[in-house]
Amino acid sequence: MDPSREMLFTELYGSSVQAQKRIDAVCARFEHYYGTAPYRIFSAPGRSEVGGNHTDHNHGRVLAAAVSVDTLAVVRPNGTSIVRYRSEGFRGESEYSVDLSDLSIVEAEKGNSAGMVRGIAARMAELGYKVGGFDAYTSSRVLRGSGLSSSAAFEVLITAVLDGLFNKGDMSPILRAQISQFAENIYFGKPSGLMDQMASSVGGLVTIDFEDTENPKVEKVDVDFTRSGCQLVVVDTRGSHANLTDQYASIPVEMKSVAEQFGVSFLREIEPAEFYRRLPDLVGKVSDRALLRAVHFFAENDRVSSEVDALKHEDFKAFFRLVRESGHSSFEYLQNVCAAGQTEQRYALALALCQSVLGDEGAWRVHGGGFAGTVQAFVPEAKLGLFMERMEAVFGRGSVQVLSVRPYGAVELSL
Repeated sequence: MDPSREMLFTELYGSSVQAQKRIDAVCARFEHYYGTAPYRIFSAPGRSEVGGNHTDHNHGRVLAAAVSVDTLAVVRPNGTSIVRYRSEGFRGESEYSVDLSDLSIVEAEKGNSAGMVRGIAARMAELGYKVGGFDAYTSSRVLRGSGLSSSAAFEVLITAVLDGLFNKGDMSPILRAQISQFAENIYFGKPSGLMDQMASSVGGLVTIDFEDTENPKVEKVDVDFTRSGCQLVVVDTRGSHANLTDQYASIPVEMKSVAEQFGVSFLREIEPAEFYRRLPDLVGKVSDRALLRAVHFFAENDRVSSEVDALKHEDFKAFFRLVRESGHSSFEYLQNVCAAGQTEQRYALALALCQSVLGDEGAWRVHGGGFAGTVQAFVPEAKLGLFMERMEAVFGRGSVQVLSVRPYGAVELSL
């Protein structure tokens, strides 16, 4: 293998040998369905939310990381307006198609990948970029329901493919993320923020300030996280997301109910000192839980800035302390660990196990929306074996996924 290619694979995946085997297998499946080379290969990573739990929807700050699991696509233009694609292991690898000669919204495509593809092409065409048909075979290690945003990885991947095949391939990572978000919001039908797509597109550790949502401030945080002595880990608690929609929806609704008491739409528009000054008058006008969630927002929004500063100075001890504070704030004030009225509390159990193993080393916190799914931990390398043993004893074999921060966003891999 070419040394530069081997180095890239190691940075992306940790193992160049295993990466090459996977890519060879994906190429073979493409050839099985669509014929032999020439073709091109693109990759886009999943993401992990590191700081800023439920701050983005109130125009706050977030900190996220691209991680070492990705979605791959082997692609080739087919000279038509039709995108044809199959996905490894998904519904018998049945073929899906999207005709880009019609870029209007298709209601029947909302909630599925075809809506994402059509929406990305529509927005690119609207912005003056060329689009066209291609054949693709995809393989994803960003598992659905893992909390690592498989949808964002797919969207950013398709945007990079259309940019690479039919344009110069030099679209900015920020624009790729914005196009991907547009497709998810308008064509896929999911009202999401920009954090997931931005982390997948930019790569590495990235902080985003959503004070001006039309022009978010995006900054890549250049830090060698391998120097921290800890591994980034997510633990799948294998709890169900069923019947949790109202729990998730209540968080932005309650935060905004506090903002309305100040005559504004979002908590970011309020000075924390003014909130605490008026707190006695707010009691009884909104729910106590809404006030606690506002308390979380103000502290968490400032905490992201402190986390970024700690990383820039490679003060990992301070960074991990802040991550632990974030986790406690989410549990105690945001209250997105235990769903109201439910006695099944595996999420809380996972956090308790993290604390019992790690003590004051590393960190652990709620990951993403909360209530169910995965928790995030930064585990000292010396304790990784014990951590995995304790967690898998409770949540099952394979429930622990060890990741690394991926320095690149969406990229094209040379053959």
